[in-house]
Amino acid sequence: MPEIREINDINAPELQFFSCNSEPQLLHWFEPQEGVFIAESPKVIIRALNAGYEPISLLMERDDISRDNDGLLELCGDIPLYTGDTDTIVSLTGFKLIRGALCVFRRKNFSFVEELCRNKTRIAVLENVVNPTNIGAIFRSAAALNMEAVLLTKGCCDPLYRRSTRVSMGTVFQIEWTYLDSDTVDTDFFHRLGFRTAAMALREDSVNINDRNLMSEEKLAVILGAEGDGLSNETINTADYTVCIPMAHGVDSLNVAAASAVAFWQLGLNNA
Repeated sequence: MPEIREINDINAPELQFFSCNSEPQLLHWFEPQEGVFIAESPKVIIRALNAGYEPISLLMERDDISRDNDGLLELCGDIPLYTGDTDTIVSLTGFKLIRGALCVFRRKNFSFVEELCRNKTRIAVLENVVNPTNIGAIFRSAAALNMEAVLLTKGCCDPLYRRSTRVSMGTVFQIEWTYLDSDTVDTDFFHRLGFRTAAMALREDSVNINDRNLMSEEKLAVILGAEGDGLSNETINTADYTVCIPMAHGVDSLNVAAASAVAFWQLGLNNA
């Protein structure tokens, strides 16, 4: 069980993780080693623990410690648990906790793309998706709708940002993911790994998402682009398929997170 420590000074050095509002700063905390990230809410924290992430310290409101119905404290081991009343926690973090729990974790090393894609038949590829809410929602859909991995270009938002992990309900810890080495998607790279590529975009030469040939592909990489701008022309022009979701009432497109759910449902392993 964690060692409970009452917060007497919100400026204490051991509380810096929780008072730091810059997620990029947390990302580079131990540079050149991997940094840290903060997970919020018991369900998200437990999923990170179950995925093998190493906890450093925990923060909970005093009243929530006795209401630990999820068994979180037992899973956390003997890390320090810092606690105080609601006002103290808000003064420290700058916001009210959802269900009163934050946990600092060490990051893991990234997997190599080739290793991650080995033996996979359905993967999602994200090109410069920058909104943490969208990233979290896409991961949740990918995990729920039978995608086996998520790959991100360097311009994408970090899936381990607090808002991303919270919106994903911790599914960022349940599905494999890593970063590509480029800012745009190199479709030839995926061809060499045996994947056909499907770029989600609205163009005159787009095929319907329920296209029989598309759905029958043995190995498929589903590529989604940035909010607003969508995929780069190079990515679209070099993909094997340009794929559209039929729209009604004159609507021209869906939010990328909503589009991902439709695409993963139609093209995921359940329909392969």
